[in-house]
Amino acid sequence: MTDAPPPKRKKRPTTPKLLTGSEPPQRKKLSRVDYEEELRLLQVELVKLQRWVVEKGLRIAVVFEGRDAAGKGGSIKRIADRLNPRVCRIVALGTPTERQKTQWYFQRYVSELPAAGEMVLFDRSWYNRAGVERVMGFCSNEQYEEFLRSCPQFERMIVRDGLILIKYWFSVSDVEQERRFQARMTDSVKRWKLSPMDLESRAHWVEYSRAKDVMLENTDIPEAHWYVVRADDKRRARLNCIKHLLSQIPYEELPPRVIELPPRQPDRGYVRPPMSTNRFVPEVY
Repeated sequence: MTDAPPPKRKKRPTTPKLLTGSEPPQRKKLSRVDYEEELRLLQVELVKLQRWVVEKGLRIAVVFEGRDAAGKGGSIKRIADRLNPRVCRIVALGTPTERQKTQWYFQRYVSELPAAGEMVLFDRSWYNRAGVERVMGFCSNEQYEEFLRSCPQFERMIVRDGLILIKYWFSVSDVEQERRFQARMTDSVKRWKLSPMDLESRAHWVEYSRAKDVMLENTDIPEAHWYVVRADDKRRARLNCIKHLLSQIPYEELPPRVIELPPRQPDRGYVRPPMSTNRFVPEVY
């Protein structure tokens, strides 16, 4: 007589492991068809918002911050893609000049703020001082401390003057950031995105995390809250960001303008020069 096999133990239900930054487990990837269909609907709403901004003379500034390769640029591009560049303007300032370094810190950003009927999307902003400048030692401790004191006052001042200020932080896990960095290294059309500063930031992950936490703690004010976008899934991040942006600015759909094409100018005998005088682009395709 053989011994009966031991009874099988019931498996305990397991809790999905969270990603870095206490992010929820990844969901099924959003299909390109579903993504583009939803993006199209949101971009239609952005066009309606654009007309409202112009008609009402609104001034809107949207700040995009986050880690390198978090997807800020992609979201900015999708927001501005169908809008009039004279209304929706992207600002991505480079390294300050020697002259600008002697100015009031906020001075070069103030000149980029929107006028009536404009929306400005800041691809990084005055928060450089609380992030890369702090971590990489590009500013002194005194300059950093002064920024944390003066930034809330600066933002309250411009909001009190009527400007609508919205701030987004794009959060990406270290695993996903590493994957995107590796993809950029092998893709010839993305290699330009890997700046020396991006590569250097890899060695300062914890310091950037600490700087970000201090920044949000000191500059999340009632007049201009920080909104965190979970960005490990680029498609969902873009849609969620645009959806939220639309919810932050009350607008209405204005009746469409009546457009009538004027008649074409009649030909009064003007003789155009022969086509052989033009230099045409070679028709390779």
